[in-house]
Amino acid sequence: MQDQLSLNVSLLRRRVPNLTTAAKAVGLRPATVSNLCTGKISVGRAEVRTLVTLANLANCSLDELIIQGGKLSMIETGIKTVDLFAPIVKGGINGFVARAQVGQLVVLAEITQNLKEKGFETILLAPDKEFTGLSDLEGFIDAKVHSIEDAFAEVSLRDEKAKVILQVDRSFVVSGDLYQLRERFEAEGYPDITTILFDPSGTAVDEDDPYGPLDTMCYFDIDLASRGIYPAIHPVQSTSLLVEEDSLEDRHSTVNRKAKKLLRRYKEIRVLLNSLGKEKLPEADLELYTIGERLEAYLSQPFYVAEEFTKVKGERVTVQDSIKDIEKILAGEYNDLKPAELKYKGKVS
Repeated sequence: MQDQLSLNVSLLRRRVPNLTTAAKAVGLRPATVSNLCTGKISVGRAEVRTLVTLANLANCSLDELIIQGGKLSMIETGIKTVDLFAPIVKGGINGFVARAQVGQLVVLAEITQNLKEKGFETILLAPDKEFTGLSDLEGFIDAKVHSIEDAFAEVSLRDEKAKVILQVDRSFVVSGDLYQLRERFEAEGYPDITTILFDPSGTAVDEDDPYGPLDTMCYFDIDLASRGIYPAIHPVQSTSLLVEEDSLEDRHSTVNRKAKKLLRRYKEIRVLLNSLGKEKLPEADLELYTIGERLEAYLSQPFYVAEEFTKVKGERVTVQDSIKDIEKILAGEYNDLKPAELKYKGKVS
């Protein structure tokens, strides 16, 4: 990726914790601000009035607000849907948007377990309130804290701060405490700490902008969960700055784009199939539908942390193996396989 102009999102978050609300109050569209922060709208396409207003909100100059962007990098988790459609930005703020009981904490536990083997340490910043499933997550983390002071102290103890994963309950985002914590990290000269935001209450899913600007949004789908397809991550609605800014390898970006297009059409055809019946659909749509079924089944995955309940051995899949398999599914090379033969498997090729 070539260097390009981008907003100094870290500065904005520090100076204007409730950025969405503040932007709306001064006449800016929250969606526009969010898209500028995530790179969906380039700084070059932004209105000067918008940039000046943001600079005024942050009490900074335009030179401070607009920076030369560098190359982002991903943290590979071994989870197919995460790595393909919502890759975790190293040092970024990554958010899970999910209703309760659709498996977000299981995914969080699997990420924690998989990254532990790569030398990452995980600190959980959670409120005192208990939520279903949160105690299960605690068995995989390295430390649990309930305040930003304790979170800062725990991070300070780590030798490799670039390999710290901070898992944060949404309440610390709403209160603005998370941004105070990140400001303290920056003041101490720490590297950007990779942060994963989650919402065990399940209320964030009903909001347009539940966390403010994110580097990655991993969106969980109640429809997938109701049909027993886990992880129930929505591959079309999930996204990442890594995708938007073309920071991924060309093959990864191409597969991401083609798979999303196919799955979007597959969901439309599934609705038509249920309402009109198979006989009234053209052959081309039925062919796309069967490929979509295989791809959807392939994106399910057995987890190590769930072996006790599923009785299926967990599997990690490298992003390169996922890309290779999906290329073959899209090309029809696995048309001889039934969707059930691809469900809850690791890699195929």
